[in-house]
Amino acid sequence: MTYEGFAIECYEAGKGLWHARLRLPDRNPLIVGGVAFSAIEIGFAWPDPESAAADARNQIDRLKLARYAAAAQASQQELSAA
Repeated sequence: MTYEGFAIECYEAGKGLWHARLRLPDRNPLIVGGVAFSAIEIGFAWPDPESAAADARNQIDRLKLARYAAAAQASQQELSAA
């Protein structure tokens, strides 16, 4: 699933312990504060993937992460144009 420029991947880490991972859809690194991240792990365990995805969307909104996805996309477009 994608949300606000991020691909949200849900995965089970232990029986019934669902987590979410945020990546850029093209899998390029996400630069936050000058540090490159291949993915951002959402640290809470949920009983199902829908809850993990809902929490990931909430974290994107709460932390205003969409600006980093937009900046990465703009940077890729600049590189493609060069």
